Amino acid sequence: MDLVKQYIVQSLAAASNNLRLTSYQLEVVAMLREAIINSDDVAEDITKMKKMTQFSTLAIRLNEIYNYLTQERIDFLKFSDKFKEHSQYLINDLNHLLETDNTVGLKNAIRKLKGEVVYDENGQSEEISVELSNNKTDSDQLIVDKTVEPEQETEPAETVENGMDEEAMKSFEAMILKPIKAVDTLLHKLASDDINYEDLSRFAEIMSVNGEIAEKNGFEIISNMHKIISRALVLIKSRDIMPGKDVIEAMRACLIVIVAVVKGKDVDITKYLNKAEDFGREINALNKREEV
Repeated sequence: MDLVKQYIVQSLAAASNNLRLTSYQLEVVAMLREAIINSDDVAEDITKMKKMTQFSTLAIRLNEIYNYLTQERIDFLKFSDKFKEHSQYLINDLNHLLETDNTVGLKNAIRKLKGEVVYDENGQSEEISVELSNNKTDSDQLIVDKTVEPEQETEPAETVENGMDEEAMKSFEAMILKPIKAVDTLLHKLASDDINYEDLSRFAEIMSVNGEIAEKNGFEIISNMHKIISRALVLIKSRDIMPGKDVIEAMRACLIVIVAVVKGKDVDITKYLNKAEDFGREINALNKREEV
């Protein structure tokens, strides 16, 4: 077994050891670890997982681990600490995966990942392809689907406690989704040069607060997307950046990632995540120049 596979498999095992799992859930974790161990191309399989509803959030985290192992200079003096950090992050993602989907569905998803033919209850084989369908899955559809009207969102949401059960998770998801359409409407206004500076401050605060709540509950990607939007709105207000086409598209990419991850959308969000993270790095660089 190569280092990458061994690291990922052991980090999943360490994460699962911190959860109270049923025998069926343990079986799912074992199947997932086996799929990774026997994978001919781990990077390709992680890409496939990103396009599968059940595994999209977990796959993003696994991709971060894969990139750390293959694209960064590894400091072996800190290797053990990094492993503990990655395993800790996986706990929430793995728990979310196991709690939000049934065991049969997860087992079938893993079989699809491995390229096996999956049969439904009527004995009919299901479609193996994990490519995007021709249905509406563009950015507008992702953002406006089942979110609230702009005027309904006025204040930051209440804090959700750590160690969320199913009801707390539903509350958390509703809280995160609540302001999305309102922020998207704000971005459309910015694109048409309709700037309301009070709205910029208000939504910067909302996204900052919700980002902190997401971080507190272990949702790093969701938190990061919120922080990028919040910082960008502050910079637009101070006129340190202009809300041009590229800036608006990058901020909407953040919204798309948030919605897709929270809802478990069956959409490949890699290009949106890359665009959002690139924009985040630009903002961080700008902030550092201002601090000097």
